[in-house]
Amino acid sequence: MADGSTGIGGNAGRGRQAGPRCVALVGPFASGKTSLLEAILERTGAIPKAGRVADGTSLGDAAPEARAHRMGVELNVADCEFLGERFTILDCPGSVEFLFEGEAVLPGVDMAVVVCEADQKKIPALQLTLKLLETRGVPHVLFLNKIDKADQSLRETLELMQTASTVPMVLRQIPIWKEGIAIGTIDLALERAHVFREHAESEIVPIPDADRAQEVEARYQMLEKLADYDDHLMEELLSDIEPPRDEIFEDLRRETREGLICPVFIGSAERGNGVTRLLKAIRHDAPSVAATADRLGLNAGPGEAVVQVMKTLHTQHGGKMSIARVLAGKLAEGATLFDPNGAGDRISGLYRIQGKETTKRGEAIAGETVGLAKVEVAHTGDTLTTAKTGTPRLATLTPPEPVMGTAVVPTDRKDEVKLNAALTRIAEEDPSIRISHDAETGETLVEGQGEMHLRVAFERLTAKFGVTVEFRPISVPYRETIRGKTSVRGRHKKQSGGHGQFGDVVLEIAPLPRGSGFVFTEAITGGVVPRNYIPAVEEGVADCLKAGALGFPVVDLAVRLVDGSYHTVDSSDMAFKTAAQIGMREGLPNCQPILLEPILRVEIACPSDATARINQIVTGRRGQLLGFDARIDWAGWDTVQALIPQAEMQHLIVELRSATAGVGTFRARFEHLAELSGHLAAKVLERQKAARAA
Repeated sequence: MADGSTGIGGNAGRGRQAGPRCVALVGPFASGKTSLLEAILERTGAIPKAGRVADGTSLGDAAPEARAHRMGVELNVADCEFLGERFTILDCPGSVEFLFEGEAVLPGVDMAVVVCEADQKKIPALQLTLKLLETRGVPHVLFLNKIDKADQSLRETLELMQTASTVPMVLRQIPIWKEGIAIGTIDLALERAHVFREHAESEIVPIPDADRAQEVEARYQMLEKLADYDDHLMEELLSDIEPPRDEIFEDLRRETREGLICPVFIGSAERGNGVTRLLKAIRHDAPSVAATADRLGLNAGPGEAVVQVMKTLHTQHGGKMSIARVLAGKLAEGATLFDPNGAGDRISGLYRIQGKETTKRGEAIAGETVGLAKVEVAHTGDTLTTAKTGTPRLATLTPPEPVMGTAVVPTDRKDEVKLNAALTRIAEEDPSIRISHDAETGETLVEGQGEMHLRVAFERLTAKFGVTVEFRPISVPYRETIRGKTSVRGRHKKQSGGHGQFGDVVLEIAPLPRGSGFVFTEAITGGVVPRNYIPAVEEGVADCLKAGALGFPVVDLAVRLVDGSYHTVDSSDMAFKTAAQIGMREGLPNCQPILLEPILRVEIACPSDATARINQIVTGRRGQLLGFDARIDWAGWDTVQALIPQAEMQHLIVELRSATAGVGTFRARFEHLAELSGHLAAKVLERQKAARAA
């Protein structure tokens, strides 16, 4: 059998079967993850022929939205068998806008394959992926894809990629070049050459004489890096003793599992080159599910089944489906699973998932990845157990802050209830979508990770739930305040038979420093306004502050009740409340009202070579730069601090991503209110006037 019939390094150090394992394919957008999935499934016989993403024939990226945009937008799941062992391959989206989709699966996988290509523009995106893996402690290898299209040396490529990784990258293979094209590889551990064959396993050939010296040098560099974590191997190298092959493979296996190194393999997923070698490395080096459970700190009791929920789906006809990895025990249909709070629900069915196809299956053992039907207590990131006491979450999963949003209303007003239910399900499927309701404006807000992220969410809203919506910019929460002071009388008198209405107040209105809010006091003497009516006066004043002279909520002012009069029969709480409202409506326009706009403190994370462009973007949006520093623990990245008006934040992320090869992001928090005047204020007031007249 080409590439060798036994696993890499035989079974050295394996000891026992690892059980079904789970491997995630991660990496930058358009690096070939789905193509690699297709190649793996074809090579293992799971599908008869690899599909093509460009042709819309792949098993992965089969969702309508993925097909339409020709990009991964959600997790794809597929099973296969290789050399007698079972694997679940999870193909994760590469776009930074869908990065959380992949992050949610990492706690439950045994290993990740980082798919990348020799493209300097994608190094920051590669760094995002590697940072996630390193933070989560997930063992990983790197598959350098599209080697057939590489236009620079492997050494240069490795140096470029190393800047994205905090652990050493160790070459496992070097290419065999012919007329500038990679026609095969040399395995540095096996010291064996392979020549590529189109969509077939490589052919073993003698190491070409022209590549022998390079192979010896590259192999020694590999061994040197391994020896950094193995004193015995270091002694052998210093003594010019050739280490046994089993020792080399055991070091590769151990150091990969411990996250000390990141082995690098090369190939071309679209041509099926290098796939068998990668599969054998995964088979040999990927930890068992028991080791993964240990890494997560799982301590399951006897007979207890524990699962990690990786993804939530809502199917049109089958209801809720949870994709979960069994980390311990056995799971059968009808079993009850409990969440960390002890709430339980029965599994109505177990399913095998192969792309978009689901088929009913029987009992699931530790290591298998399955679909759980209609387990309502299951949410993405949860750890569920058959133990009634529940179990703590094995990993914290925090969705990223939204960076783009819109207000939505149903095209058909009758769909209001349907829209709310559908949005709840959309957010459950993708927790990085945030749904909220603004009580002040009455707007339903949908926020996410970027333009494409929101577009896909709304396409699903229509396709899966039959709801179409109209989009509106999110209202900016403008405020108004006053510069001047005044004293005003508010008098309400009405007689319409029987008891009348009478209330009379004198109010002093004055500005307060920014951020003070609203302060109400009284200085009534002689009982001219009975004390039991004073709360009604304050209530009337507060009601008028909801919309001042300019039409916006009024802040930072003091109102003092100083005088008034009452009628023993006709006065009431309502009369004094109305009198206060009359006084405020007359008084506020005489206090030099001014418009205030919210200013946000914005922290922008970007590659250092884009910092100058980011500064220009900030100042172009009326922003004030506060400075920038190197991003902590992120080599080659900066953090830019700025103050930007909230009115200028719309589509900021689009500009940032354009300036940073798609990886820039930001966090924003309310900082303060600032005066807005001139033509900008005039435009705001004109829009507000039109809205009130509509």
